[in-house]
Amino acid sequence: MEIARPTSSCSKEQLKIYQTWFNFADSDRDGRLTGNDATNFFAMSNLSKPELKQVWAVADSKRQGFLGFKEFITAMQKNRGPVSNGNYEANGWYPISILININNISLTAVTSVIDGLKILYNEKLKPLEATYRFNDFVSPFLTSSDFDAKPMVMLLGQYSTGKTTFIKHLLQAAIQSGPDERSIPGNTIAVHADLPFTGLTTFGGSFLSKFECSQMPHPLLEHITFVDTPGVLSGEKQRTQRSYDFTGVISWFAAKCDLILLLFDPHKLDISDEFKRVISSLRGNDDKIRVVLNKADQLMRVYGALMWSLGKVLNTPEVSRVYIGSFNDKPVNEAAAGPVGKELFEKEQDDLLLDLIDIPKKACDRRINEFVKRARAAKIHAYIMSHLKKEMPALMGKAKTQRRLMDNLETEFEKVQREYHLPAGIFQMSSTLGRS
Repeated sequence: MEIARPTSSCSKEQLKIYQTWFNFADSDRDGRLTGNDATNFFAMSNLSKPELKQVWAVADSKRQGFLGFKEFITAMQKNRGPVSNGNYEANGWYPISILININNISLTAVTSVIDGLKILYNEKLKPLEATYRFNDFVSPFLTSSDFDAKPMVMLLGQYSTGKTTFIKHLLQAAIQSGPDERSIPGNTIAVHADLPFTGLTTFGGSFLSKFECSQMPHPLLEHITFVDTPGVLSGEKQRTQRSYDFTGVISWFAAKCDLILLLFDPHKLDISDEFKRVISSLRGNDDKIRVVLNKADQLMRVYGALMWSLGKVLNTPEVSRVYIGSFNDKPVNEAAAGPVGKELFEKEQDDLLLDLIDIPKKACDRRINEFVKRARAAKIHAYIMSHLKKEMPALMGKAKTQRRLMDNLETEFEKVQREYHLPAGIFQMSSTLGRS
């Protein structure tokens, strides 16, 4: 198969023909080709199933689960379709004149993976969550913006580890993509239905007054949203001087983000108790964590010390990926790093950028993974709530029984585990239920 030409290289006549084919294939008129639409249309090319699968994989490089107009052109060019070889009726393709007069039948079927997840959630999972008040105990209801949101990357670290500078270095500018450069206050963002931040209202006005969304036109920000967090304070300041639940906010964002970057400074490798608590709040999202050793050209022999410190905090047998480099606008200090170190930093930066570029391609898989995790958590929650309700008396002694159940939650969890044959260690919400 030949390499597809970019859309800009097509003539106006070719684009017009492609648009006609696209309108014909798009039976439900939603501006994208999915599932049955694509199968029925590309079957006319008489290509084998493996070849059609390859065409789809190349065209849908971002793994969105559907083809827009640009992706459709790529598929047609890979497919050696009618515009490529100039023969519109070859290999079973219908003439353009016939296609224009065909009345398309509107389909009510699912048109993309994300649409399918929305339907599954609203019709199947959300009623279960509402019945057992999953939204009060574990996580608020999901909204349409939670499914449609761009992938997010969160940066965490102690003070002066270079989090904001890292973002500026990537964007080459001083941050969410928008038609113009502006900042939106947190209280406004939290009520914006098109943004996935409505759940932050649970953390109160003190947090929202310190939260804001910065927008600017940038090609990278069209696909990824960066979450810049404040540096973790030392000592009691972390708990007493912040007027909101910092670890709770971090945990909320960790569940939403596709990638979590832990930034470390070679001069501040000691992980404070406060930062340990923050890292502990990431539990359950270990697969998203990457470690960045920033400003590494200033001090080379710190990798082992960092891994030693992380080993006592990250309770996982797998080794986290550590990127070593100096992610700022200044050139690498070659005198300190040496030619080998400079080459290493450049390779590490390229690896990190490839990891970031790969995020949109994996976004659909991540959405499915998070949906399955939520469905499993909702099912476990329903088991627990129904068991506790069954243990409550019908008339007398409700308060006494409630106290006994709450004081012996671990025992009740074991009963639920045996009754429904659940795997060991699956209950993670005992503290949440106890506080509630």
